[in-house]
Amino acid sequence: NGSAEAAILSAMLGCVTLALVNVGTEISESFKTMVHWIGKLWMPGAQGIGPYSGKETIALVVWLLSWLILSRVLRDKEWNFRFVIVFFLVGMGIATTLIWPPVYMLFGEH
Repeated sequence: NGSAEAAILSAMLGCVTLALVNVGTEISESFKTMVHWIGKLWMPGAQGIGPYSGKETIALVVWLLSWLILSRVLRDKEWNFRFVIVFFLVGMGIATTLIWPPVYMLFGEH
């Protein structure tokens, strides 16, 4: 189960990262500029889509790195799969709530 658990948890970490970065860009203009700069490093047309390019880049990197690390750590381990699923669902609930416009707009000036 370790490989499946790593895949599930890393997907959740990528989604939570995307949500947190999204909130961060609403809170701080300098953070928003940095996130946009990250996207412009490698994504063609990033100038036209703004900080979204950096948000997706950061989420992608966290997802892939966490999958790599967790797959190695959990390779020969068995956790309680129910715990993993509950942890995944709680994380996805947090990510979904934070990415919902009425919630993340509370953090910015709109």
